[in-house]
Amino acid sequence: MRQGIWDEIRNIFRQRNNLSILIFLNLAVFVVVLTVNLGFFFAGKTFDVSSWLGVSSNFSVLAHRPWTVLTYMFVHSSFLHILFNLLVLYWFGKMFLEYLSQRQLFGVYLLGGLAGALMFIMAYNIIPVFAVVKNVAFAIGASASIMAIVFAIAVLVPNLPVRLAFIGQMKLKYLAMIIVAIDLLSIPFGNAGGHFAHLGGALMGAIFAICYSKGTDITIFLSRFFTWVGNLFKSEPKPKSNSSNRVETDAEYNKRKAREQREIDKILDKVKESGYSSLTKEEKEKLFSNSNKR
Repeated sequence: MRQGIWDEIRNIFRQRNNLSILIFLNLAVFVVVLTVNLGFFFAGKTFDVSSWLGVSSNFSVLAHRPWTVLTYMFVHSSFLHILFNLLVLYWFGKMFLEYLSQRQLFGVYLLGGLAGALMFIMAYNIIPVFAVVKNVAFAIGASASIMAIVFAIAVLVPNLPVRLAFIGQMKLKYLAMIIVAIDLLSIPFGNAGGHFAHLGGALMGAIFAICYSKGTDITIFLSRFFTWVGNLFKSEPKPKSNSSNRVETDAEYNKRKAREQREIDKILDKVKESGYSSLTKEEKEKLFSNSNKR
């Protein structure tokens, strides 16, 4: 059993797909934040890098740190925090990829995180009970993004059986309902911002699944955006000195056609002597290509 778990963990590091990239990003940010915070500690300063990467519910702070609506979903406060989130991301990420694509996994993760940030900000600025803390509260963690992945699958494949330790097997839709109920009931007892973010991510996952089941993929615009960004950094291929766009002269054309015809004649002679099966793959392709031109 343990060997199987370690084999799966090693496979994560070997794979180069969006699930492994998301796990790597979360781990990398965690290590960087810990390292920088350690440096500040030895320098005698109490600055916490997470406060610059976490999303704030204060509009003034948010205006000066707009990047935090993206960075917060890769930041974690402790080893147990990131361990739990990455385990859930791995389990449900694999489940997601049995029905949807790597591209959609990345898109749902980002959209879920953005929806979680929006829900957190709105709740702390609209609900009166949070008025005393809205200027200092901030959220971090991948939970909202992961909730989007969980609920995308729960809505698309609601009767999918999942096995839980100490509980046994249940349908995914019931697990999703339990998770939402726990978040709602836990709001008054601490980490209210995190619970609101979870609900925002869950809602976005459900919206993605409903739209997808009706033929609309709401993550496609993210793919197009990242493709456009990637193309900005691609250098245009240098034109070749002997450009293929140059028009052949009559002499060059006749020479090329004569050479091609000699090659076809040789292949046809080989077919007469030894049969079609004696041709190489390249010869078969050349003969097929020539027959289509006629």
